[in-house]
Amino acid sequence: MATFFTDLVSASRKETRPLIALALPICGAQLAQAGMSVADVMMTGRLSATDLAAVSVGASLWLPLMLFMTGTLMGLTPIVAQLLGGGTTGRIRPNVHQALWVALALGLVAALLLRYSVMPIFRLMEVPDEVARRSAAYLSAVAFGMPGVALFQALRAFSDGMNHTRPSLWISLVGLAVNIPSNYLLIYGGEGLTNLFGDWLPAWVQMLPALGAFGCGIATAISMWVMSLAMIAYTRRSRAYGDVELWHSPSPPRWKMIAELLYVGVPIGVAIFVEVTLFTLISLFIASLGEVTVAAHQVALNYTSLLFMLPLSLSMALTVRVGNTLGQGRPAFARLVAWNGIAICLLIAGINSLLLWFTAEPVIALYTHDVSVQRLALSLVILAMIYQVSDSLQVNLAGALRGYKDTRVIMMITLVAYWLVGLGGGHWLGMQGLFGWTEPLGVHGYWIGLIAGLTVAALLLGERLRRMANGVAHGENEVSSS
Repeated sequence: MATFFTDLVSASRKETRPLIALALPICGAQLAQAGMSVADVMMTGRLSATDLAAVSVGASLWLPLMLFMTGTLMGLTPIVAQLLGGGTTGRIRPNVHQALWVALALGLVAALLLRYSVMPIFRLMEVPDEVARRSAAYLSAVAFGMPGVALFQALRAFSDGMNHTRPSLWISLVGLAVNIPSNYLLIYGGEGLTNLFGDWLPAWVQMLPALGAFGCGIATAISMWVMSLAMIAYTRRSRAYGDVELWHSPSPPRWKMIAELLYVGVPIGVAIFVEVTLFTLISLFIASLGEVTVAAHQVALNYTSLLFMLPLSLSMALTVRVGNTLGQGRPAFARLVAWNGIAICLLIAGINSLLLWFTAEPVIALYTHDVSVQRLALSLVILAMIYQVSDSLQVNLAGALRGYKDTRVIMMITLVAYWLVGLGGGHWLGMQGLFGWTEPLGVHGYWIGLIAGLTVAALLLGERLRRMANGVAHGENEVSSS
């Protein structure tokens, strides 16, 4: 044990800097993409409550679909990372081509679902007619962009696996730069431009229609395709990818490679989908507890979600570093790389908890002036300080395991920990209390359930990583080659 910790400290000196260098651009890209959602909400909210509701309801449908696609395509990252680490770069190109075929198929299926299947869902959810109509129009526009965002995510997974994470940052910023003015023009139309620039604009510009939620969907689709085309252009022209020559000699579908990608990637997509639906369902259950509770829950969750971007980005970088090291044929050092990442994530979680402690009150005051909402949100932030640790641990343990291509176990642990412990336990505490010993805990019960679910996930994933890393390091387990 003493030898392991000595080796870990030695590895930390070598590994910490490259890991952080990979993670920071990923974090910037995540924040830029989150900024697009913030812009959508702010701009439609200033137009009308109906358009805001339409965009919010629509986003609750297309975002889980996009995240499932993203997770599935993330299966490419450890494949590329291991091939790069092993020096077999000639095998990277055909694997990426298969990911592009999968991305195109997933994007088209998602587009068809958003275009033709949303109205029955709205009727089931009892969405008001006008909100449903505008949301369907919004989603019909977003559907056009789904193949584009799928192709972008596949190329991003390739670039990340090549230890080149900066393109996703710069191209996400380009997407944000396109999204904001496109939103303004299409949501508000000529009247909005006139209010902004004055009535000197040509008459035809002043006559442009305000498309509201539909215009927001068009702007989102445009941004998705701009990001996709920019990533295609970058990967075609950049010399950062060495001799891969990604766009040379396109490969037709190869079912064996596609099967490997789906074997690694689909469990990641399912795990992400389960996590998203966990928070969605909790928000739906909390809706019955009143406006103050809903507002406090959303404020606390939104603030803590921003802080979570760095641990999430670290986990994505950890997948690359572990995959690279395994590809180099250094399984013993890969174990040290993995646990060094876990140690760093604990440090970041501690910093995030301190930030919450010192900044919660002034930040929450920026969200709302309602004193009752502020007080309730502050009480939830105290619980969030605990769940920062569990959440950072579980996401980085999962990231390390993805480097080993061990994704099916992550999916199973996620299902049990999130839905059974997190959602089931939280709902019981929120609505029933603790076996009659306490009154129903309301929103606090749901947050305690979240902490419990994330903690169970962290413990189970930690034990899985211990066994997997030790087994591979001692030659008892093997990591599948690509």
